[in-house]
Amino acid sequence: MSAALFRFRQFGALVRLGRPLFLTGGFVLYGLGAAIAVQAGACVSGAIDWRRFGWGQIAITATQLMTHYCNDYCDYDADRANTTPTRWSGGSRVLPAGELPRAVALVAALTLGLVALLATAQLVTRAGASPGAAVMLVLAIVLSWEYSAPPLRLHSTGWGELNTALVVTLLTPLIGFHLQADRLSALPVLAVLPLCCLQFAMLLAIELPDAAGDAATGKRTLVVRLGAGWGARAYQVALVAAYALLMLAVAAGLPPLAALGALAPSPIAAWQFARMQRGAYRDPASWDSLAFWSVALLITTAAGELVGFVIAR
Repeated sequence: MSAALFRFRQFGALVRLGRPLFLTGGFVLYGLGAAIAVQAGACVSGAIDWRRFGWGQIAITATQLMTHYCNDYCDYDADRANTTPTRWSGGSRVLPAGELPRAVALVAALTLGLVALLATAQLVTRAGASPGAAVMLVLAIVLSWEYSAPPLRLHSTGWGELNTALVVTLLTPLIGFHLQADRLSALPVLAVLPLCCLQFAMLLAIELPDAAGDAATGKRTLVVRLGAGWGARAYQVALVAAYALLMLAVAAGLPPLAALGALAPSPIAAWQFARMQRGAYRDPASWDSLAFWSVALLITTAAGELVGFVIAR
């Protein structure tokens, strides 16, 4: 194998190690926060401040990638013990396959964490963002790192799923809103609470295929702690809670167009609920599909809300 081809393959492995497919959610959720600020007339500049938006997106994406590399580094033993990975669970599979040294993931994670911090500094020093936005971004960075890294290793304490739902589907849109409005309000919170429930459900679906490997290596996710049956019931409760909160949000002032956008993928939720009821969580052949449609439900619901807020301007 030529040196050039070897380096190309290593670069490809490095990219796959970062699981770029999962970055879509960061773009959609961050954009949702900014769109809410515009629709509410809350932008301090009267329109989108693209300099703030750009640096904020860099910080969010770098934080997300940092988390992916950090997770693969910290969960190396669990991923090696996982004999039932899917496209959406079990890590990127790059390190267990020996395609790259494990240390590469740590170096990449630390580098991306530094990029996120530098982008945050640029927001305050060059783009005029408030210190409140910087605090939120730093909090997101710290909580993302501690999901799988010591000393907290939140994914093994019973708090990892809640931590992820709060960072991804609450903090990310709130940061997008705050960077444009220099404040917070009830509207973005109303908009994203249903998404927090869908994120929680998605995490449970992703944990199902990993449970045996996680349990064998001390990674104590909620599915490991409480069992797959509990996870399936909690998944169903989270789906019901998402749409109940959406209806309450409309009553509290969420624009109807945003709610309609969020409701558009609801047939997926009904189908997933029924699959869990029929016991698909016990069938390894269904795990990849359950995870995929859980990811799709979250992203399409958030995108539907985003489109609704843009149209409602």
